[in-house]
Amino acid sequence: MVKIPPYLKKGDLIGVMCPSSKMELQAAEYAAGVLSSWGYRVHLGITVGTSFHNFSAPDELRLEELQDMLDDPEIKAIVFGRGGYGMVCILDKLDFTRFRKHPKWLCGYSDVTTLHAHIHERYGIPTIHSMMCSGITPETIDNEYVNSLAAVLKGKSYRYTTPSHILNREGSASGLLVGGNLSLLANVSGSKSQIDTKDKILVLEDIGEYRYNIDRMMYNLKRAGWLDKLAGLIVGSFTDGKETTTPFGQTEYEIIHNMVKEYDYPVCFGFPCGHQPENYSLKLGVKHDLKVGELRSTLVCK
Repeated sequence: MVKIPPYLKKGDLIGVMCPSSKMELQAAEYAAGVLSSWGYRVHLGITVGTSFHNFSAPDELRLEELQDMLDDPEIKAIVFGRGGYGMVCILDKLDFTRFRKHPKWLCGYSDVTTLHAHIHERYGIPTIHSMMCSGITPETIDNEYVNSLAAVLKGKSYRYTTPSHILNREGSASGLLVGGNLSLLANVSGSKSQIDTKDKILVLEDIGEYRYNIDRMMYNLKRAGWLDKLAGLIVGSFTDGKETTTPFGQTEYEIIHNMVKEYDYPVCFGFPCGHQPENYSLKLGVKHDLKVGELRSTLVCK
């Protein structure tokens, strides 16, 4: 039985902290102002605007603050500041006892994928794959992707549509939505955070990877059984891809298309999520309906 965290109401408190890489204070304050304009109170944590090498703070401090926010009954959601690297360093030291009894919405993507996967597989509690504070800027404040986070936090249903892609495989599927950043999913593969993807709709996206490494990580997922019994596959953006001196010979989408061509579930390429401004908020661990059609694809969450 899925235990869905309570949706937010006006006056609720949102926590903002950086569990991984550092974030500039001014950018976090701007995003906090936007969250406040939605009718919420916002608490900026001590890991916002600080730095320790490439991290926001040492492991111990990031762990302490995330644990405090998970346990604090007044905080109803955490919108992470940014991703980067660092969640895996503290994940196994987190205590989810109170969080399991009183779950709250955890919002983010990229490095936060590790946390999404762990919570889904270990506890079955939904989380939100969404832009973080770093994505809420003067340029994006009023767009549909920022607004999608506001809507999901309130518990509104959604229906996202994207144009057809030449590599799509048509069909319909229903199942819990899981996944996120390919690099992080490959990183947790074989660990206690690996997701059981049977009969689920898997989302993949990534940024800044060499194409041969995309191929290697997809083989990792395939050999570990991630791709065998999916209900459906959604492929988001693969931005800023890299090549070695000798080109790999396939794009990221072609790599994924070839990796799953033996299966018969629907596959949607070019879905608006990932490391780009077009990044819809998605409730992970909640049932979705996917339809990949001739002219368009739709993803519905009621």
